[in-house]
Amino acid sequence: MDQLMQWLFAPGIFISLVLSAVFSFKSRRSTDARTRGLFTARMNISMGIMLLFIALVQLFLSGESTLRIVIGAVFMVLGVFNLFAGLRNLSLYRTTRG
Repeated sequence: MDQLMQWLFAPGIFISLVLSAVFSFKSRRSTDARTRGLFTARMNISMGIMLLFIALVQLFLSGESTLRIVIGAVFMVLGVFNLFAGLRNLSLYRTTRG
């Protein structure tokens, strides 16, 4: 069971890491404020998903130490915050007329 979770979590972390880097690069290179906001929102969503995957690794695949549980919980809170902030900003920038 642990090996199956490793095969699910590792690609999830890697794909969301690559997407975060790509959207970060595109947002920094963009000159239009609306486009920059869209890419930043997508970067936040990708980063939130990555942090959630890292939290799941800490909570499910590691030993049951208190420190790992605390670190996993912190990553989960940060991931949820980034995910919701990115979704909110994405909806705001999509509805804004340029």
